[in-house]
Amino acid sequence: MFSQILEITLPVFGIAMLGYLYGRLNGSDMDSANRINMNLFVPALLFYVLSEKIPDSPEWQSIAWGTAIIVLGSGLLAWPLAKLLQFPSRVILPPMMFNNSGNLGLPLAALAFGEEMLPFAVVAFVVSTTLHFSLGIWVVSGHLDPMRLLKNPVFLSTMAGIAAHITDWHTPALLLPGLEMLSQVAIPLMLVALGVRLIHVDMGHWKAGLAGALLCPATGVISAGVAILLLQPSTEMAKILLLFSVLPPAVMNFLLAERFHRTSDEVAAMVAFGNLASLAVIPLALAFIL
Repeated sequence: MFSQILEITLPVFGIAMLGYLYGRLNGSDMDSANRINMNLFVPALLFYVLSEKIPDSPEWQSIAWGTAIIVLGSGLLAWPLAKLLQFPSRVILPPMMFNNSGNLGLPLAALAFGEEMLPFAVVAFVVSTTLHFSLGIWVVSGHLDPMRLLKNPVFLSTMAGIAAHITDWHTPALLLPGLEMLSQVAIPLMLVALGVRLIHVDMGHWKAGLAGALLCPATGVISAGVAILLLQPSTEMAKILLLFSVLPPAVMNFLLAERFHRTSDEVAAMVAFGNLASLAVIPLALAFIL
């Protein structure tokens, strides 16, 4: 069991560690790389998997609904805790709701459950990301601009991929290898960016960081239990939902907090501490799931 968990987690955390070392040696400027990833490689991955890899199985619906329950349930559970801990709701709720389903979730799912399960993990990522760029922006900023969503490459590629899946349209064979190559860049670059981001751990906001490290997986697991109880998914789908539920806060929470001036230092601490804590949380979760 230990060797199996090591085989799953070592590549993921190893690449993130390379990103951390790279950032230490060469600086932490990843703005251009992150922009390219979010505007090109991640949209290519989403469109490729949604249009070419989603199986004709109703099981993906349990992942979609289960992810939505986990995201919304985590927010509902964190809301009274935010008041108890005297954190503004707009600061603490998004990191509890929107986790690292891209940087960590996709590679972990592929390694833990096999490449054939990756499309279902992508469904979870798509649902979480869509909610993040709609509900999440509303929570952080207090308002939602639909035009901003319609201009977002991640959202547009998701809609295009879903439309292609529904209509059974496939990328022409001449273009498919290029699309697949673009999609293969997204996950490693996410992990490198995650490692670089860990350079900026600020111990001055340790209370917020501890909240991110403990509350995010705790509220996620409780919400996942509710989702599994309500939806009664297959064993494989339940495992994916459980893995999704224990992931740490997404880096995007920090970027949006910075964009809308919502005490981004505290959010950065939640993200950083949460991802560092995942070094222990994820192997423990995998020991239970597997």
